[in-house]
Amino acid sequence: QVQLAESGGGLVQAGGSLRLSCADSGRTFSSYTMGWFRQAPGKEREFVAAISWNGGSIYYADSVKGRFTISRDTAENTVHLQMNSLKPEDTAVYYCAASFSRPSRTLSLYHDWGQGTQVTVSS
Repeated sequence: QVQLAESGGGLVQAGGSLRLSCADSGRTFSSYTMGWFRQAPGKEREFVAAISWNGGSIYYADSVKGRFTISRDTAENTVHLQMNSLKPEDTAVYYCAASFSRPSRTLSLYHDWGQGTQVTVSS
């Protein structure tokens, strides 16, 4: 069982950037697909990006493609989400999650979740 903890959220103006990080507090998640999801108040949790265990497969939601970049550091057991050109509609709690499957937008394929980090983008 992996234990995930997100960091790097905060308040940023539209057009700005944030870099989110997700770290395993215990065992390594190097062998897992890792994904980022987000959830705004009153909205369903939605897929943002995912990366395979070896970094060879990456998948982005259309809404963030070209603006966000997912990456992972196997040695540090961390996953990152570089978010550029942020928009107010990106405001949400961002979660990292681990999956045994290939990168996917399907929430049920992710078996472990972090507690989330708040990202707020002002206009």
